[in-house]
Amino acid sequence: MTLRPRAGSRPPHRVVALLGSPQPAFPLACASEVFGDHGPAIPARYAFEVCAERPGAVGTDAGYAMVVTAGLEALERADTVLVPGRGPSAGSEVAPEVIAAVRRAHRRGARIVGLCAGAFVLAAAGLLDGRRAATHWARAAELASLFPLVRVDPAVLYVDHGDVATSAGAAAGVDLCLHLVSADQGAAYATRIARRLVMPPHREGCQLQYAERPAAGPAADSLAPLLDWLGERLEEPVSVADMAARARVSPRTLTRRFTEQLGISPGRWLLDRRIAATRALLEETDLPVETIARRVGLSSAVNLRRRFHEALRTTPAAYRRAFRAEHSGSG
Repeated sequence: MTLRPRAGSRPPHRVVALLGSPQPAFPLACASEVFGDHGPAIPARYAFEVCAERPGAVGTDAGYAMVVTAGLEALERADTVLVPGRGPSAGSEVAPEVIAAVRRAHRRGARIVGLCAGAFVLAAAGLLDGRRAATHWARAAELASLFPLVRVDPAVLYVDHGDVATSAGAAAGVDLCLHLVSADQGAAYATRIARRLVMPPHREGCQLQYAERPAAGPAADSLAPLLDWLGERLEEPVSVADMAARARVSPRTLTRRFTEQLGISPGRWLLDRRIAATRALLEETDLPVETIARRVGLSSAVNLRRRFHEALRTTPAAYRRAFRAEHSGSG
């Protein structure tokens, strides 16, 4: 994860969504819900706007048209350029003017983000050559065929390289957007937005669990009750055997279910949750590291520092300095 510390006096991070016609309405809505105005309850740290190759009416896949007043020149002032999906002909040729504008923004230092089939635009601009990328599982083979230099991963919810990021289909765009907010502004700020959206700030798993399968089989037992139970007991020493006993399965079966449904092991899931809780406490409290370690179940400051550095490549003290939540009400 690439952490991007926020300076208190820095102007809002400008996110410009590049629309195409017909514009998929859902990924655009996902982006605007995360980066748009949240009212007085959540201080604004982003400015969100839209543009199109040609200003004017832009049709959508929902049957209505939008009037877009800004053209490609809007990308010149963007901190993040976001391509929220792409219409049914995702593999159709991307206009040279669009490719040139996206490349210029990337060279200037803007972060380029493709949600769902928006990855096709990034691939056409050459920004994904030699890199892992995500897109909707139903279009992964098409993306790989059209752009053989792109290492398409059909399983992941999103891939973030720092300067370039892509997400899987539909709601995975929210996962990526919240991840970017967490990297930009800290876990506590991202959690506030996620709560407003009534969703978790970080969703586990991979998109293959939603893909169509050749033959229908029995659905795997949901891990949701166990995950809820674990989330309420982060401070307790819980082993894989304890988890398996709670779920009334063998440790081997539990590990298989975690791998199938979430893409990671039970121990990895629990550690990730403890690191997330550590980040929030570092941002929002003055608690010493030793106290935080006990609260999140990492037993000691030494263990917490080691695990934290392994996960984020920084120390708790450095993280707290960079992402300390402001108590003045302005951030």
